[in-house]
Amino acid sequence: MNRGIGMLAAAAICGGSAASAADLEVVHWWTSGGEAAAVAEFAKALEANSDHKWIDGAIAGGGGTNAIPAVVSRMLGGDPPGATQFNHGRQAEELVAEGLFLDLTDLAEEEGWRDFVFPSSLLDSCTLDGRLYCVPVNIHSWQWIWLNNEAFGKAGVDIPSDWNEFVASADALRGAGIAPLATGSQAWQSSGLITQVLAVNIAGTDAWRRVNVDKDAEFAASADYAPVFEAAEAARELSKDIEVTDWNLATAAVITGQAAAQIMGDWAQGEFAVAEAVAGEDYTCLPGLGLNEVLQLGGDAFYFPKNSDPEVEAAQLKMASLMISKEVQVAFNLKKGSLPIRGDVDLSAANDCMQKGLGILADGSILPGGDMALTRDTVEQINDLMVQFWNSDMSAGEAQQKYADLIARAD
Repeated sequence: MNRGIGMLAAAAICGGSAASAADLEVVHWWTSGGEAAAVAEFAKALEANSDHKWIDGAIAGGGGTNAIPAVVSRMLGGDPPGATQFNHGRQAEELVAEGLFLDLTDLAEEEGWRDFVFPSSLLDSCTLDGRLYCVPVNIHSWQWIWLNNEAFGKAGVDIPSDWNEFVASADALRGAGIAPLATGSQAWQSSGLITQVLAVNIAGTDAWRRVNVDKDAEFAASADYAPVFEAAEAARELSKDIEVTDWNLATAAVITGQAAAQIMGDWAQGEFAVAEAVAGEDYTCLPGLGLNEVLQLGGDAFYFPKNSDPEVEAAQLKMASLMISKEVQVAFNLKKGSLPIRGDVDLSAANDCMQKGLGILADGSILPGGDMALTRDTVEQINDLMVQFWNSDMSAGEAQQKYADLIARAD
């Protein structure tokens, strides 16, 4: 990064008065109630600490299924937004390699990001050839099941302490008119449930690494990995009582007691918060399905497409600085349900579920997110297969073999 950009970074840190105002269009896919409340903290911070204006570019579709293709098309067409959300990992690596994003290295070094980002490996997924191109804003993990406490009381069974006890409660729940499991029909939901949550907690972390990190297709097709797909078949059967599309509608079914449980990432907490449900009283959260307390380092990061307008660039640098600041990290993550990427913030206000996550993170029981281990193309192919399995009568064995074939071709 040249000296002129470094001066802009310094100006952005000092305050908005040092640069002219700019409209900054921010593309993201946070459209549910909890997500909207969380992203509003970013907008408020930018407009309260500068003369820049946040232009919201929300595009609905979980996991960026609609937003990412739209952003890529705009960037390649010469009409980039001011900032855009991606997940941690390899989603943006081709765009970074093409030199389409603003280099944030000087800003990160001046503010000492590597001194307080925890774990520091979160910055590695933002880095190419020693230069840093994104700001991570949270840690999300798929590894949770959410339980409505009252639903189990109505069914006359104890609140499960793990996946096996939950499966065993299904008949009692259905007898009480309660759907055991709520799952949306979108591809990323069934894929995350199977290849992330069930794989990690049924087969184990070493097995998950062997398949996703080492790309061991033979093991993915083996009898040792078959219990993952057998559990997926069971989860599919437990989900047949409720048909919804969006993940937050499945969460709403759990909040209202229509369903007893949902396997979903910790972003579901934002929906419970909006509904004023209390962790430990109204609902219970089990990290690792109660079988294996581990977190995956998924989550969200923001990239800033290059812009020839120095005022827009100043706004981009200001926003990056604010997103990673202590105050904004706390305000945003308390509403999002995710963990902050800073290890030096006060989270005494965090609820029981977030405290569980913080404890697991502190213990170092972590795995890379699926998006970190696999390319976007491979992830999309796996998503397509898993949603086909979820919405059909495809056998567990057939799904496992097709999955192993995809792992064999993964890079």
